[in-house]
Amino acid sequence: MTSDTPEVPDALTRPFAEALAAGPVVLDGGMSNQLESAGHDLSDGLWSARLLAERPEAITEAHLAYYEAGADVAITSSYQATFEGFAKRGIERERAAELLALSVELAREATRQARAKGVRRPLYVAASVGPYGAMLADGSEYRGRYGLSVAELEAFHRPRLEVLAAAGPDVLALETIPDSDEAQALLGAIRGLGVPAWLSYSVAGDRTRAGQPLEEAFALAADADEVIAVGVNCCVPEDVDHAIETAARVTGKPVVVYPNSGESWNAGARRWEGRSSFTSDEVMGWRESGARLIGGCCRVGPEAISGIAGAVR
Repeated sequence: MTSDTPEVPDALTRPFAEALAAGPVVLDGGMSNQLESAGHDLSDGLWSARLLAERPEAITEAHLAYYEAGADVAITSSYQATFEGFAKRGIERERAAELLALSVELAREATRQARAKGVRRPLYVAASVGPYGAMLADGSEYRGRYGLSVAELEAFHRPRLEVLAAAGPDVLALETIPDSDEAQALLGAIRGLGVPAWLSYSVAGDRTRAGQPLEEAFALAADADEVIAVGVNCCVPEDVDHAIETAARVTGKPVVVYPNSGESWNAGARRWEGRSSFTSDEVMGWRESGARLIGGCCRVGPEAISGIAGAVR
């Protein structure tokens, strides 16, 4: 994609690591709920990644809504985008690579459009890398323990990581990871890519979704130079406080948190159920506990991100 919008002045292009050091940084909210609210059907196995091929402009519009709401970071629509998942839809490998790279460019286009609308703060793009279970589209990203070895998981993740890194994001978002074995595979897969990453687990209480203690899970990233932040996402807001304390204590790295609304995902019915418990009132407590990247995940929309931005700034 191209744009006639002038290049962003140097004062607004501070490297992501510097922005993180200055903190706090506001992340965006859920991509899927924003697309669904605009009338797009996400009921198939590719979820929002389907629109990379069919309605890419809708993805840019969703990113733009979050930038305008106050987000500093747009997380790309590549969470469920994999070579294997695209192949199931008859999309060949070369085209799949183009779509992965396009996810980064669509977020960049949203930054250009945000500039044209008068947004004057540093804006960043995080390339989403979801877990192996997201490709299966059966809810197993909330369980882990796929029956694959660390080496097999690393071989699955590395090719798309290479494509996403080459597309030039500011950071890789290794997100919604349910299992410390998969985290270990991802830490191996990002070596040598030249792009920093954050690692965020999906958790239940004081353990990963696969049941491993968070102390052990976070410890894997403590000495990984490529990882500039660790934390949790797509968990209930009530699980965030313990995770912040544990991540900061075990790793000494900045903490990233972006919980979902508090509702639960029914994989069989492919819908969210229950009641939202997310409020922006909790944000200042997360910040005071050490969170430096704060946003929302599934079912958290622009209004909530606006509340987060107002609270932390």
